[in-house]
Amino acid sequence: MMNLKGNPELTPKNLMRPLKNYGIACMSMGFLIEETAPVVWRGLMVMSAVEKLLRQVDWGELDYLVIDMPPGTGDVQLSVSQNIPISGAVIVSTPQDVALLDAHKGAEMFRKVHVPVLGLVQNMSVFQCPKCKHETHIFGADGVRDLAKTLGLDILGDVPLHVNIRETCDSGQPVVISQPQSDAAKAYLKIAMEILRRLPAPPA
Repeated sequence: MMNLKGNPELTPKNLMRPLKNYGIACMSMGFLIEETAPVVWRGLMVMSAVEKLLRQVDWGELDYLVIDMPPGTGDVQLSVSQNIPISGAVIVSTPQDVALLDAHKGAEMFRKVHVPVLGLVQNMSVFQCPKCKHETHIFGADGVRDLAKTLGLDILGDVPLHVNIRETCDSGQPVVISQPQSDAAKAYLKIAMEILRRLPAPPA
């Protein structure tokens, strides 16, 4: 999605240099293994890899460090939450019931480990036919909004199910870069601004 591939270089201090594009430094397990190789690891090995990505990378000066975690409340999520000072968590879910179950568990896990939940994002919220412009709520209309009410949290925004988002992600040209005036790009930018508004101010 960031149009990045290859192995990171090492600094003289034996730290990995993150790959960069669009002014964003990125690190991923995908940079460290063959492109088609599966990652079949047990919990301890996964946590060791996460530690490397966090503490053995020459991140330099960052405005924010975003950690994209898979759904669930397993060892990795708990370890990251308990061992790293996290300013806030954002829960992303489609509106369908089976996804909302994981989203609810994730929000409760962060609360238990005293990580502030900044809000929820409703992904794939609505599909608009590119020909007739008719809108269809394929995964349900208000599932994430209902969950937000249950949890007493805010909705940070909605991301539509749009072919341009899929195409630009696959081509490594994010919609906020390639189509900055589009409704899809504006949806992402609104969410980013809502997240920044809720984060504590960085130390001077």
